[in-house]
Amino acid sequence: MNMAFSTSTPIFSFPPHKNTNNHLSPIFRQKTSIVSGFFPLYKPPTEIKPSFHRSTFTVPAISSSQGFGALVGTETNFSLLDKALVFDLKGNGVPVSDLWKDRKAVVAFARHFGCVLCRKRADYLASKKRSSNCKAVPVAKPNASWSEFPGKFAVSSPQTQTVNRSNSTCSYRCCVPDSGLRTAVTPPLPVKIVSIFEDGSISPLKSAPWQEVLLHTAERLKWVDEEIEMLVFDDSVWQSSENMAQNLEKDLMHADILLVVSVTKQESVKWIQNHVHNIPNVICFESSTALVDKLGGSPISRVTKGNMFEKLAGFSESKKANAKNEVVQTVTEAWNRHNSDDIRFALLVIINAYLRPVSVLKNLRSKGFSTLSCMVKNCGSQILNCLFDPACRKALQCLNNCSPVDQVCNYRCIASYESPQLEAFSLCVLQKHNCLQLDSEVPDKPYVPPMVKFRGSELCHKTAEDLFVGWLGSMDWSWRVVAGQNPAYDQFPCQYQLFYRGKAKGSFWYEPVFQVKTLDGRIVWRRRRYRVKRGPVPGKFFFSVLDNGVVSNESWTIVDVADDLSWGLFHYHGAAKVAGQSYTGAVLVSPDGRFPSEEEVPRLSCALDKCGIKKWELFTVDNCSCRDPPLGIPEGSTLHCNIQVEEPKQA
Repeated sequence: MNMAFSTSTPIFSFPPHKNTNNHLSPIFRQKTSIVSGFFPLYKPPTEIKPSFHRSTFTVPAISSSQGFGALVGTETNFSLLDKALVFDLKGNGVPVSDLWKDRKAVVAFARHFGCVLCRKRADYLASKKRSSNCKAVPVAKPNASWSEFPGKFAVSSPQTQTVNRSNSTCSYRCCVPDSGLRTAVTPPLPVKIVSIFEDGSISPLKSAPWQEVLLHTAERLKWVDEEIEMLVFDDSVWQSSENMAQNLEKDLMHADILLVVSVTKQESVKWIQNHVHNIPNVICFESSTALVDKLGGSPISRVTKGNMFEKLAGFSESKKANAKNEVVQTVTEAWNRHNSDDIRFALLVIINAYLRPVSVLKNLRSKGFSTLSCMVKNCGSQILNCLFDPACRKALQCLNNCSPVDQVCNYRCIASYESPQLEAFSLCVLQKHNCLQLDSEVPDKPYVPPMVKFRGSELCHKTAEDLFVGWLGSMDWSWRVVAGQNPAYDQFPCQYQLFYRGKAKGSFWYEPVFQVKTLDGRIVWRRRRYRVKRGPVPGKFFFSVLDNGVVSNESWTIVDVADDLSWGLFHYHGAAKVAGQSYTGAVLVSPDGRFPSEEEVPRLSCALDKCGIKKWELFTVDNCSCRDPPLGIPEGSTLHCNIQVEEPKQA
C-alpha cells in the first residue's frame, strides 16, 4: 500500500470560533501551487496567518490580608481587581482590567496547591461569566483536578489549555505555568454524537438498512477513539412513548453533533426542528430541505436537496465562511462516496475542526516553510529531475487536482504515472528526510484472530505460509482477489496474488499484480514486491514494501481458508510512517476470482465478523478483461512444504 501526496504548500489556517492568535491551532489548509508532500486524508480549512500582536498574560493570584470570604463575596472587593497590576511576558506592568477592555479574555489564577482563595475566586468568576454571551470561564490552578472547574477542559499542549462547553461554540486559550499543570492533565472529555434516521430507510451501501450502517459506524468510531460516543435512534422514537421521547430530548441537550439521515416525514422534521437549537453541529443527508445544517453554531444554506456543499448564509465571502466551506466540502465529498470508511471519516473531520483534535488527523497539521526548506536543502536535484520528466510532472499535477480525502484518486495518479524520477523524488523528500515531519503507526484495532486449525490439524508457520502460496504451481497465481474492504486499495481490477519462498533460507515474498485504468485512458499492469516475515503466532505475518519511494509496513492475518482452498479471507493493518497515514482492509480471495458457493456463506460471514466487517462493505473487483498479466516468479523459488494442492475443478 502507498499513500498519495499533493503538490501544494501547506499554510496555517483556523476554523470559525477558534483562537487565531495561536499557531498551534489544529486546523490548516493547503494553498499556493508548489511541490510539497503527502496529505493523505483531507484538505483542511482556509489560510489565516497567525498573529502575535496581542500579548498573552500570566496573572498571579492577588494577595490580601482580608479573609477570603470578603474578597470573594462583595462587589467592592471585586472592583479592587481593576486596580491590580499584572505582568506580561516582557515584565511590563499592565492593569488587569485592560485584559478585557477591547476583547474577551481568559484569566488564569495560579497559587500554591490547595489554595482555598483560588477556588473561591474561580467560583466567583464563573458565576459572573455566566451572565455574558459566552458561557465559558476557564481558571487554571496548579495540581488541581479539572473536575473543580466549570465547563469541559481538553489540553492540546503542555503550555496551552482549551476550554469547551457542550452548548457553546466558543473556544479560548490561556497561558498557564509550564510546571504543575502537566501532572493534572487528563484526556479530552468524550464527544457525543446523536444520529436519527427514518424508520425503515435504506442506504446506498448495497441497500443495507441505515440502522445497520449507523450502528456499525458507531462501533468503528470506537476503534479510532474510545471517547467518541454515537447514539443511534430511528425517527419513531419520539412517538413511541413519553419516557423514550424524554430520553432522546435529554441526549440531544448534551449532544455535540446531530447527524440526520434520510428523514423526510413532516412530523419527524418538525420535531427535530424544535429540538436542535442548542446543538452546535447539525448535519443532514438525504433528508428534508427544511432541516438546517450547522457547523460551529452557524447555519449552512443549501440549494440542492441533501447536499451541504453550498455557500454559507450571510457571510459567504468572509475568511470564516471559506474555512467552513473547506470543512463542508471535505465532509460532503467523503459522505458521497457511500462507504463506511468515509462516513466515519466525515464525522471525524467535524470533530477535529469544531470540538477537539482527533489523533488520526494529527498529521494534517503541516510544518509550513520548514518543509520547503528541507526539500530544497536535501532534495534539490530530485525535485528538478521530477519537474523536467513528463511522467513525474504529470503525477504531481494529477495529485494536485485530487482532493486529499480521495485516496483512490491519489493512488491512481501514482499508479498511472509511475517513473524512476517520481520514486526518487518521494524517496528523498519523504522516506530519507521526512521533510513533512509526519509519523504514523500500524493500527491495533480491530484485533483479528488468525485461524487455528486447517484440515483438522493445528496451524503451524509452514502450513500458514502454504495457505498464502495457495494455487501457485497448479495455476500461474496463488490467488485472485474477489472483493476487498478498503475503498482505496482493494478496488483495482484484475488483482493477482503471488506468494512464494525465496532462495535464501527462511525468506518469503508476496507480489501483487493488478491492473490500473490510467487517467489518460491507458490500461497498464502494476506489480509490487513485499518482504514477508512470520509473526508471533502461526497465521500472523509482517509485510514491508517500498512503493514508489515510500516504505509501508503491514500486519496480515489469515482469518480463514476453506479446506479445499476454494476461498480465503486475509485481513491487514498498515501504515506508511513518513506519509503519516494508517489504514486497514481485507481481501476475499479464490482461485478464479469468483465468490464462494452458497454453502460457504455462513463460514464466510463468521470470518467477516472476526474482522468487524459487514458484507455490504466489500467492493467487488472487476475480473473481466484481464489479458496477459505479467505473472511469474524468480527462478529458484520454492512453493509448498506441508500441504498438497489438487488440480482445480473445472467449472
